[in-house]
Amino acid sequence: MFDLFEGMKRGNKRQRDAYTTIKELCIFDELSIYNPMLCGTIPIGIDLDNSDLDIVMDVKDLRLFEKKLDALYGDKPGFTMKRTIIRGREVVKANFLSNNFELELFGQDQSTYFQNAYLHMIIEHELLKDNPTLKGKVIDLKKQGYKTEPAFCKLLGIAGDPYEGLVQYGIKERIIKPEFLNFHRIDNYYK
Repeated sequence: MFDLFEGMKRGNKRQRDAYTTIKELCIFDELSIYNPMLCGTIPIGIDLDNSDLDIVMDVKDLRLFEKKLDALYGDKPGFTMKRTIIRGREVVKANFLSNNFELELFGQDQSTYFQNAYLHMIIEHELLKDNPTLKGKVIDLKKQGYKTEPAFCKLLGIAGDPYEGLVQYGIKERIIKPEFLNFHRIDNYYK
């Protein structure tokens, strides 16, 4: 229901180009065991010219994941890979360029449906559907240098950490249900 990727083939030119790029790279086929999910601003149409394609994945063995990414995409222009800790979780991030897009492949030991990038995109998507005038305002703030989540939080009056604040707002507005946050099931997760 919330896999916006397939809808991109009928979207605006940038969405169609992004769809083609991901398909040409065979990311969803080559990395299917990790349940890859395209997240971020391009699928929901609030991207800027320099917005990247963020693909999150559920990865149990980061070392094996690193080897696979290097084998598949290590020869791509601008390829870099690093392992780091984000919000208490060890993650692997690989970046490279293809067809005028920067791609970021992001893996951590957490279901893709429960990763912040996915939750944020779903919340933002619902907010834009309910209030289409937000789109232009978010894009204007992004052009001023705001990241996406802080832009939404500024417009919605959400104080504090914008990444956690947006999730809490999504719970409060019943876009996502709090009782399912700790489970690895998608059934009945969204409103």
